[in-house]
Amino acid sequence: MIDRPTIDRILDAAQIVDVIQEFVPLKKRGVNYLGLCPFHNEKTPSFTVSPTKEIFKCFGCGKSGNSVNFIMEHEHLNYPEALKYLAKKYNIELVEKERSPEEIEKQNERESLLVLTSYAARQFSENLFQSDEGMNVGLSYFRERGFRQTTLKKFDVGYSFEKRDAFTKKALEDGYRQDFLVKTGLTIQHEDRVFDRFSGRVMFPIHSLSGQVLGFGGRILKPDPKSAKYLNSPESEIYHKSKILYGIYQARKAIVQEDRCYLVEGYTDVMSLHEANIENVVASSGTSLTQEQVRLMKRFTQNITILYDGDAAGIKASIRGIDIVLEEGMNVRVVLLPDNEDPDSYSKKVSNEEFAAFIRDNETDFIRFKTKLLLEEANNDPIRKAGLIRDIVKSIAVIPEAITRTVYIKECSVVLEVTEPVLYHEVNKLRQQKSFQDRNSYPAREDLPVPPVEKIVRVKPETTTYYSEKEIIRLLLKYGSSELERRLRTEDGKEEILTVSDFIVNEITTDDLVFDDRIFSIIFAEFRFYSEQGMFPGDKHFVKHEDPDISRVSADLLADSHPLSKIWKTKQTYVETEEMKIKELVPDAVLKFKGDKIIEIRKEVMALLEEADKEGDKEKILALQKRFNNLNQALMSISRELGNRILI
Repeated sequence: MIDRPTIDRILDAAQIVDVIQEFVPLKKRGVNYLGLCPFHNEKTPSFTVSPTKEIFKCFGCGKSGNSVNFIMEHEHLNYPEALKYLAKKYNIELVEKERSPEEIEKQNERESLLVLTSYAARQFSENLFQSDEGMNVGLSYFRERGFRQTTLKKFDVGYSFEKRDAFTKKALEDGYRQDFLVKTGLTIQHEDRVFDRFSGRVMFPIHSLSGQVLGFGGRILKPDPKSAKYLNSPESEIYHKSKILYGIYQARKAIVQEDRCYLVEGYTDVMSLHEANIENVVASSGTSLTQEQVRLMKRFTQNITILYDGDAAGIKASIRGIDIVLEEGMNVRVVLLPDNEDPDSYSKKVSNEEFAAFIRDNETDFIRFKTKLLLEEANNDPIRKAGLIRDIVKSIAVIPEAITRTVYIKECSVVLEVTEPVLYHEVNKLRQQKSFQDRNSYPAREDLPVPPVEKIVRVKPETTTYYSEKEIIRLLLKYGSSELERRLRTEDGKEEILTVSDFIVNEITTDDLVFDDRIFSIIFAEFRFYSEQGMFPGDKHFVKHEDPDISRVSADLLADSHPLSKIWKTKQTYVETEEMKIKELVPDAVLKFKGDKIIEIRKEVMALLEEADKEGDKEKILALQKRFNNLNQALMSISRELGNRILI
């Protein structure tokens, strides 16, 4: 357990813009920052970060919270793990209470796997730099390839001993569990035997966006026709190769700065480009590009440049997968390297300046590149040319922007010698087919995503006072310390200031009303405690609350969905804000809350009446009828105070 003073230090140090900008490119808009939400796919930014309130809120998917909530959601960590992440980022020493053996045993499996992969990365690094075999075999390989030691350290590369069970044996000796070794894929179990998956290979750790080691890639150094040249970790609880890009951890800041991401194929390609002073580069690690990988790049930039080596067969195979990049609305460019060269080899043959100039001078729009490549392949064969046109049209059809599609159709009409109407017809036909398929694709029940379990227990809004409870808590959080009225105290004649918090707390507690929603109930109880002490909780008290559910809900309620436009601020126009109407809003909200509570109680009384009627208990029926009438009278009174608003 992390003690409260340490948690407070972490929360005070964590600057929310600084934290989120590591994962999401943000642009300043007035006092806030705006970006594309990392939690759902969107084209128009609706993800807002407020440095003054220290909260984030997406008005598209509804996610909200503080810095800790963001790390929890983005990195799939629990509350203590997120705090540890931020403590490490801001160099804060953690003070933890000693955990019991039972608590250690219950430690989250995912965290255990991450601890193990981090340990493995350290072991492989020690093997490479501190053992005779590692230096003679692994380090020699990297030096022959021309890599500097700083680069090897930057990417945490390592070496796995050739002895088949060297790593597994060492890990077991150091207390790591065999079942976790197998689950991470570092160890293979065959009947009663266990052995290393990556023996005799140089190792490339694959990091998450936050720098956690998720898995490994290993390259064999001795020729062996029975073994694959490159071997990746298998899918596991922490490693999903379709969702991660090699080098994204080292590249994310450079991608934002350059507003461009270079995509290459292999691990050494990424490392070589870093040595050529090009750091905004990632690799798909030899797998076909996936939608998740494209969206990962899209978080940081709309512009992607793919570097192809001079292998014609490889290019034709890989360009088939680029349509998913176009479908995401990204700007795709291509650089074709000289024959028999790849990014690794060519970057070492020329100077850094020459390599950068080559990329700059040879960048080509992807559609133009694909058209030229396929035209050369068709070689004036009418049948093959017809197939080429269908292929090009298919790529244009997936582009979401109509203007971009129009530009490409005009260009391709000239190059392919096909009239624009024909191309428009084919593109529209494909888009209509896709639209029809999307509308009529009903997944089987077993294919539907399993909804996440909501941590916060909510009651059904349509049958309870949820919305009026929510409004009361929102007003407390936003305007609790605001002055509602001034009045004279009769005993000493001194003026007393009544705040929004004082008024709401007094009105609700006097009538012994309670909140049905757990989170709202906790927040109100804390406001009541502070109000009774003549105090007010600080403006960040609930946003930085030790309960992550409370901080998340507080951030959601504090977020302004419609900030006042600069146009209206600069014009001499009177705009009435919510804060100006607080003296009317607060009493009305309290009355609405009371009315909703009466409606709920009335439903309960009605149910009791029906029960008493069945039992024939006349005395009970009369008492309940009297109570029912009193509730109706109270409801009518509230309705009149609200301007004869109908309450049902």
